[in-house]
Amino acid sequence: MILDSIADGVFTIDMDFRITSLNNAACKILGLESKDEAIGKLCFEIFHANICEHSCALRETMQTGKNIINKTVYIVNKSGEKVTISISTALLKDDQGNIIGGVETFRDISDIETLRKKIESTYSFEDIISKNKEMQQIFSILPDVALSDSSVLIEGPSGSGKELIARAIHSLSRRKEKPFVVVNCGALPENLIESELFGYKAGAFTDAKKDKPGKIAMAEGGTLFLDEIGELPLSMQVKLLRFLQFKEYEPLGDTKPKKANVRIIAATNKNLREEVAAGNFRDDLYYRLNVIGLGLPSLSQRKEDIPLLVEHFIKKYNTLKGKSIEGISDDAMNILLNYDYPGNIRELENIIEHAFVLCHEAYIKLEHLPAYVYGITPVSTLSLEEMEKTMIKQALARYSNKKDAAAALGIDTSTLWRKIKKYNLE
Repeated sequence: MILDSIADGVFTIDMDFRITSLNNAACKILGLESKDEAIGKLCFEIFHANICEHSCALRETMQTGKNIINKTVYIVNKSGEKVTISISTALLKDDQGNIIGGVETFRDISDIETLRKKIESTYSFEDIISKNKEMQQIFSILPDVALSDSSVLIEGPSGSGKELIARAIHSLSRRKEKPFVVVNCGALPENLIESELFGYKAGAFTDAKKDKPGKIAMAEGGTLFLDEIGELPLSMQVKLLRFLQFKEYEPLGDTKPKKANVRIIAATNKNLREEVAAGNFRDDLYYRLNVIGLGLPSLSQRKEDIPLLVEHFIKKYNTLKGKSIEGISDDAMNILLNYDYPGNIRELENIIEHAFVLCHEAYIKLEHLPAYVYGITPVSTLSLEEMEKTMIKQALARYSNKKDAAAALGIDTSTLWRKIKKYNLE
């Protein structure tokens, strides 16, 4: 037949999803020796595609009448090899216009997929993904930064990946087999910071029943990551400065200084130069920390990274949630590309996790995204209750019964009913 002269694979099925015909290119891609190996078989018995069980493209076309164009899927050929193909589907009709089955064309895009993965790998460094020029410059110097023992100050907005950079530096350094210890300076009350960092001896204060090592001792030989360093009180800045100068400290209640072999990496979402000028941060400590300074751009300044990050988070949550979501629709991606992300990468990840709650299809669509992302309410004005109300409204709109809506939200049905009553969503 004429179809045997084209390079794309083509096959047809009847209404029972049994293969009625296929061309030579289809046999070659599938690794079949003859067409007889496939004729009469159920299509999933031949293709073993990743979409066969939950989101069959031909089934969708035969149910909706809508063609699918250039969808990327994976099949397993006769030799057990995974092959990346691009598929398109259409209805198969007789001379009277009656639907008698479906037709699918497909092409082997393994070489293109290999190239895509190669390109993707050039945009990742450790666990950080970016093709942004500023980020690529940071990637290029991180190995040298890691091999030094100098203090590092990472500045950037909240959620921009400062801890990931710090962990990358540690994992590339000679200290990688030793601990990486995190201290959030903004999360500790002022009266606890000193004991948290330096530890204490038994009897140092009323509840000190026994010696307790501080974070510096716990990080011995490794890296101490001081997050939100801009929140450190001035009284503690003096003591941290002394530690950086002499590599020694005194636990509370002790009279003998202890030596420490610890590298310091600090991070802040503040502009520390401005904090120094305002008298909120010591200039001598600033210069001790800022031996190597790294500035991270906000996600709104590196929007070219959004498709890469979305793909990364989809893979992550497929693993965590046991799902097989394959990607995101064009209109949903356009919304994400035009959003400003005051919460940066952390917010984008939350958006994708939100979509995973509501999406039970192959692709994340517009209705699976939080309403505030496409302009209903700015995120900065949303309270937790408003966000909860929005998620419940979306779930109720998507599911016809309360049980399914509750399951998608991760709550039981009685809790959903209470929330519906609370927010007047009946």
